[in-house]
Amino acid sequence: DDNKMATNPNQAGKKLVRSKSGLRMVAANSAFRSPFELEEPPWVPDSECSQCMSCKAKFDFVKRKHHCRRCGKCYCDKCCQHKVALPRLCFLDPVRLCYDCAVITQKENEFYDKQLKVLLHGAAFQLSCPDDMENLSEPCLCKLSTDHRFLMFESGGHAKHSPVELEQVVAIQILTAGEDSQGNIVANGLSIKHKERESGEIRHIHLVISATTDNRRQSLAFVGAVQKGVKFMYEAKESRGL
Repeated sequence: DDNKMATNPNQAGKKLVRSKSGLRMVAANSAFRSPFELEEPPWVPDSECSQCMSCKAKFDFVKRKHHCRRCGKCYCDKCCQHKVALPRLCFLDPVRLCYDCAVITQKENEFYDKQLKVLLHGAAFQLSCPDDMENLSEPCLCKLSTDHRFLMFESGGHAKHSPVELEQVVAIQILTAGEDSQGNIVANGLSIKHKERESGEIRHIHLVISATTDNRRQSLAFVGAVQKGVKFMYEAKESRGL
C-alpha cells in the first residue's frame, strides 16, 4: 500500500506555505512531491521591468505591474488579467496568469480534471515482465498511487509486482495489435521501461489489454493517461533542472 512507499507518514504529509505568488499546499518533504509538480518560478525584479513584457506599455502610477505566477514575467493588468487554477504549482486558489500561460494551463487542467482520475481509479491489464525467464502473464489492476509517485499492480487486493516509481520511467511505448477494418492501428497496451532506484537495473513491464476485459475503453483511456502523465513528469523534472 501507499504507506510502504513512504516509510515516514510525516514525510508524505502536506504543509501550507505562503509565497508572494499565493498560498500553496505542498509536500512536507520535497522528496515526496508529485512528479507532475512544476517548480515555482522566480519573479522578474521590479527594478528590471519598466514596461510590460508583452505590449511594451510603460509602467507608472496608473498602469501598475503584475507578475504571472507561472512564468514570473512582468505585465500590465490587461496582459495578465486571467485568473486560472494552477494545480501543477499546488496553488489553493486561481492565480493571475499571462495570456500564454493561461492557455497552456487551461489545456493542462484537462489532465487533472479527467485523466488523473482515470489513473487513480485504475484499469485492468495482463501483466508480464519480458526480462524474467518465465515471463508469465497475469491479470492485474494497474493504478496510480494517491501521491502520484508510483504505478501499482494489484490482483485480489495483493501486489502482483513491485510498484514502479514514475520518475524512474525511462520510456513508454504503445503496444499494438494490427489494424482494424478501416486500416487504423489498434492499441493493445503499454510497454514501460524503467530503472530500479537501488540497483540501477533497467527493467521492462508489458501491460496488455485482455480480449476478455469487461471495460476495454477504460484500459485504453488509462494507456493515454499514462502517456500524458509521463510527459508532465519529464516537464516537471526539466523545470527543477533534473
